[in-house]
Amino acid sequence: MIVENQVPLQAHNSFGIVARALHLARVKSDADVSTLMASRDWPGLTREAPPFVLGGGSNLVITGDIKPLVIKVEIGGRRLLEETPRGWLVEAGAGENWHDFVNWTLEQAWPGLENLALIPGSVGASPVQNIGAYGVELQDRFHSLDAIDLQTGRSFTLDAAQCGFGYRDSVFKHAPAGEKGLGLAGRALITRVRFWLPKPWKPVLGYADLERKMADTGSPHPDARQIFNWICAIRRAKLPDPAVIGNAGSFFKNPTVSVEQCADIIARDPKVVHYPMADGSIKLAAGWLIDACGWKGRGVGNAGVYEKQALVLVNRGGATGGEVMTLAKAIQTSVYERFGILLEPEPVVV
Repeated sequence: MIVENQVPLQAHNSFGIVARALHLARVKSDADVSTLMASRDWPGLTREAPPFVLGGGSNLVITGDIKPLVIKVEIGGRRLLEETPRGWLVEAGAGENWHDFVNWTLEQAWPGLENLALIPGSVGASPVQNIGAYGVELQDRFHSLDAIDLQTGRSFTLDAAQCGFGYRDSVFKHAPAGEKGLGLAGRALITRVRFWLPKPWKPVLGYADLERKMADTGSPHPDARQIFNWICAIRRAKLPDPAVIGNAGSFFKNPTVSVEQCADIIARDPKVVHYPMADGSIKLAAGWLIDACGWKGRGVGNAGVYEKQALVLVNRGGATGGEVMTLAKAIQTSVYERFGILLEPEPVVV
């Protein structure tokens, strides 16, 4: 195990923010993690300063050099664990690229993840964020995961209930409350994730963009590969490629409000984009709220709001993490003053 010093992180965060890890270790196996945890003599690793786990860096805003030890997760591997008449159980290492993994499952004729195509990041980060798109969330296909406790070095396994999934939320995003608290933020390093892809496969098509694709192509019954291709095309048309324009995808969560709150907003802004939820609440489109406040195309310093999608903040070249967060806070203030809603950022700020 080698710990590198003064490692540039610009290539390891999709915003392309210039920063350094004072100390960085690349882990490619459980044994590498165990070696790290067996000793506290590694640079930047102390009881008082837990390590910072870095996956694909696609949901991250770096506001300065990272002083604690950065653990870059590069654990690979993909395999079918089981096939039954009810479905396929598939496993991937936490360091695998998410989109490549989705594509691979379709190449093996194991459909079910196609709606989650082209979401940036790693497999290990997918349950942390409970990623979702076009009517499917990770929790809908999740089976279990393996992780290592960064305090004790012990391995453990969690099922879906133990992960505490919510909208863009999980137990991995919450700090433990007290000694027996359930939060695992900063404490767990995910090594492998398993997915259950049910049989018979059923397409999830209840989104306007997909309905338009069906109408335009004359394909009312698309297969999984066709849905995958459509979603890739839709996302590429709406969202900037991080390799070209630095960004972290959707920067804010879509807020949920009560029926009464929604009715009040509709009375003032009849065109507000909203969706009824199964629990009786109403989800509002954060991008519409931001656009309604006039932010599309505007910016702070070198950080800006993407011209084609107000939900995406971008690095126009040389943006700092501070500029990104100043812009985010200005947007939050505008939306709150007009609609009485405080938008919640999705990325981790470090």
